[in-house]
Amino acid sequence: MTDEFTSEIYYDEDADVSNIEDKTVAVLGYGSQGHAHALNLQDSGVDVVVGLRKGSSSREAAKDEGLEVTTPVDAASQGDIVKMLVPDTVQPAVYDQIRDELDAGDTLQFAHGFNIHYGQIEPPEDVDVTMVAPKSPGHLVRRNYEKGEGTPGLLAIYQDATGEAKAEGLAYAKAIGCTRAGTIQTTFREETETDLFGEQAVLCGGVTDLVKAGFETLVDAGYSPEMAYFECLNELKLIVDLMYEGGHMEMWNSVSDTAEYGGLTRGESVIDREGMEEILEGVQNGEFAREWINENQANRPAYKQYRQAEQDHQIEAVGERLRDLFAWDEEQE
Repeated sequence: MTDEFTSEIYYDEDADVSNIEDKTVAVLGYGSQGHAHALNLQDSGVDVVVGLRKGSSSREAAKDEGLEVTTPVDAASQGDIVKMLVPDTVQPAVYDQIRDELDAGDTLQFAHGFNIHYGQIEPPEDVDVTMVAPKSPGHLVRRNYEKGEGTPGLLAIYQDATGEAKAEGLAYAKAIGCTRAGTIQTTFREETETDLFGEQAVLCGGVTDLVKAGFETLVDAGYSPEMAYFECLNELKLIVDLMYEGGHMEMWNSVSDTAEYGGLTRGESVIDREGMEEILEGVQNGEFAREWINENQANRPAYKQYRQAEQDHQIEAVGERLRDLFAWDEEQE
């Protein structure tokens, strides 16, 4: 098993789809990622079977695309590569159903390392265990593929029983379009821990709490909720788009000198680096994973309370009212 961090990047010329052309890929799940993987693989000439529970609302959609659809157990029995694309919280139960269908030399493949890294799934030693993970929502993975473009992705090898895990993983990445844009080699540990930390400290938790704190600070000081919403939430997209397109300097070069100086001199004062380090430690030592696993086993009582509190926050009501004024909102609908 490998656990060394690396940043090597692979492209189309580094991958050969023929390494999986004589294999069957069992895609378990047909949500955002599942439909994109299954359809891209099929269009690349790979034999695909989709595994969905009986009664799944996705069965007809998959069949309408010309895909073979059966149960997860039947799909796994046919698959040389079994791709886990059901939600993380469901994967251990699905694995318990299909584990006996994994033959020596098969591949158990993931798009996120949570259940392997934290020991919720313990695969047999005679199968390859890999990860091929597009760094984009599934609808963009599919759209980019259809346009002849690619989506950046990740490749990780947890267990190489056959000696062919890397070549097969790169072939899979090419078949779904990831090597067109570049596929970065990583590890299950690195992908899982950076992903969880980024979600909690920056992308989901950090950003939403920063926005709410700014909104509340202005409203508590007597400013209108509408102005607070525009300044602390609405304009965030403009800034993020600039950073996405050209990094921090593209953003600094695009805003006013006043905004740049204020941001450069005041931004750091609202960041709690010690708090971030505590979040990372909780990810690394498994504390968050244990908490989340226990939360799911208890039917998510705290999760439901946090979600309701978020829904009830004033910023949600203000935002819903203001977004109705935007022309682009009508276009999206």
